[in-house]
Amino acid sequence: MSGFIYEKDADGIVTITMDMEGSVNAMTEEYRGTMEDTVTRLEAETDMTGVVFASAKDVFFAGGNLNELVEAQPGDEEDYMTGLEVVKGHFRRLEKLPVPVVAAINGAALGGGFELCLGCNYRIAWNHRSVKLGLPEVNLGLLPGAGGIVRTVNMLGLQNALPYIMEGKQITPDKALEAGLINELVDTKEELVSHAKAWIAQNKDNEEAKSQPWDRKGHKIPGGDTNNPQVAQLLVMSPAMLLQKTKGLMPAPETILDCAAEAARLSFDGALKAESRGLTKLVMTPVAKNMITTFFFQMNQVNGGASRPKGIEKTDVKKVGVLGAGVMGQGIALVSAMAGIEVVLKDLTIESAEKGKGYSDKVLSKRIARGRMTEEKKEGILSLIKPSANNEDLQGCDLIIEAVFEDINLKKKIVQETEPFLAENGTYGSNTSSLPIGRLAEASLNPENFIGIHFFSPVDKMPLVEIICGDKTSQETLAKAFDYSQKIKKTPIVVNDSFGFFTSRTFGSYLDEGVQLLKEGFHPVALDNLANSIGMPLGPLAIYDEVSLSTSLKASASAEELGLLDVHGDSSITREVMSTMVEEHGRGGRHQGGGFYQYGEDGSKEIWPGLYDLYYKKDLDIPNEDVKDRLLFRQVIEALKGLQEGVVHSVADANIGTIMGIGAPAWTGGLVQFVNTYGTQKFVDRATELAEKYGDRFAPPAIAIEKAEKGELFV
Repeated sequence: MSGFIYEKDADGIVTITMDMEGSVNAMTEEYRGTMEDTVTRLEAETDMTGVVFASAKDVFFAGGNLNELVEAQPGDEEDYMTGLEVVKGHFRRLEKLPVPVVAAINGAALGGGFELCLGCNYRIAWNHRSVKLGLPEVNLGLLPGAGGIVRTVNMLGLQNALPYIMEGKQITPDKALEAGLINELVDTKEELVSHAKAWIAQNKDNEEAKSQPWDRKGHKIPGGDTNNPQVAQLLVMSPAMLLQKTKGLMPAPETILDCAAEAARLSFDGALKAESRGLTKLVMTPVAKNMITTFFFQMNQVNGGASRPKGIEKTDVKKVGVLGAGVMGQGIALVSAMAGIEVVLKDLTIESAEKGKGYSDKVLSKRIARGRMTEEKKEGILSLIKPSANNEDLQGCDLIIEAVFEDINLKKKIVQETEPFLAENGTYGSNTSSLPIGRLAEASLNPENFIGIHFFSPVDKMPLVEIICGDKTSQETLAKAFDYSQKIKKTPIVVNDSFGFFTSRTFGSYLDEGVQLLKEGFHPVALDNLANSIGMPLGPLAIYDEVSLSTSLKASASAEELGLLDVHGDSSITREVMSTMVEEHGRGGRHQGGGFYQYGEDGSKEIWPGLYDLYYKKDLDIPNEDVKDRLLFRQVIEALKGLQEGVVHSVADANIGTIMGIGAPAWTGGLVQFVNTYGTQKFVDRATELAEKYGDRFAPPAIAIEKAEKGELFV
């Protein structure tokens, strides 16, 4: 049988080995036809004693066909729902076979793949770290629509099921066994099918082995249904808590909660139907299209090395020097050592370097306390970090990364002092967030080996690295930086040299627009709240306090010294406000005693009262929708300019960079992808309207106008 190998042994046990076209088994058109034929054949068997589902691929089953999901459009609901019901019908028919059905899980089973497992009576998994189990659909703006919600609620109870279906938790087999999501572990994948057959043989007279709990008379959901007071209370409280978290911008978690409640209220088959309606609704939303496009297709494109130079052999950094043991340097040292790289962490004094290493000790100790690391593993990582105050200890480094203050003269001095200690043909990287790499490379004897490697703070938590190529950076150096970034488990995007590069430049436009609104007289509390309401993690005033207003002023002075002040647009209003706050009122930021906000000893914060006297205009009339669009469109327009000017290499890099680097709202799928589902012509029209009301900084870039005229998307 095409796609599935159907084998029946002398004991009457049928083994279905899934081996579909392509690298993984997935819910393609081929799968649907093959599964229909398979289930029909199983139903016709007369002397069958059990069924085992196995996989010939490294991945057990990869789940739904996301291309089909992206292509589905409003108006296709009936057809989509019909197709979904067919897939769910297969699982329902499997669990109603008169014999036990076992899933022998040899690799990752996520989404629809795990839903297939849940449709089996018994689940055995290879106990290996490569085996990931779970229902991560919520991370793509979807829900587990092949029975995942209904079965987990009936299996675990509503409260215990919610973390798996609403947070998209992916877990290892041992954790899945502990949770009750699987039934047995084996030490080697070769044992899977034999153990499955042995369990079938052992339970040939056990009627319960042939049925699912929810199909047995008297089945009760663990913890109770919606009539249970505790469950009812949970369902009363959860929507408000969820709204506070999603701001109403992410329909998937809300729909999942609704479907979970239905699973605890309706009959099993009735709940399956409600789940299908929920997924069908989500598939048609722009949010789902955005999240699937960026978090799956474009993420795979970026991590797959689309921006890495072709034809250059992969490299392996074994020793890295990190210059500066402050916030950034200590984080770079930690992630490098965790990847097995020898690290020299250098600062001006050995005491400062030791303190920087202490950060790694602190972070790893927390992991031990949470049961996520052993003491032995921690000591192994720490042993790779050598604190130093001597340049000579950098001798033989494959890569040196300077992470000192954003002062071009200081950075150039550091380069000249330390570059000679690089290994032959070694790479020199600068962790700068804005200074042009070409200017920094002027201090290098080998500018072709010089590159920007921009980390984000905190380094051990932020998943992105922005790699910046100077005008003389070689393709070999780019490949080395890319390989290093992936070795330390970061997602690398590649950009060309420009003041502020791509992420800092784009993020700066958001901060600038916030200050413009403040200067115009908009209420500061409403300003930051409206920023939160569009999905930004922090409002612009709160962010300025964290990074410090003083630092912003120094950055402006540095830009002026380089002749790059206002190169991407007029920021004079922001400079004026910063100068007023810092120089006239001593409001340098949170760590300088307060900035736009004042901070209580109990951790509370509120807008500094003086801000109202300086800027707030009670009679100002700017619609909230305009404020929200101004904060979002400024960033989108700047991202489009970066794409138009060739600063960022690809749409995928632009979207991943804005999501993972600067916290663009997840519902947008990235600032460029946002335009696709908003509508290119609609975007041009709205940007033009904002430009007429608030200034030329909102004028739509030529690249957007061109796409709108041609009816094209950004891909």
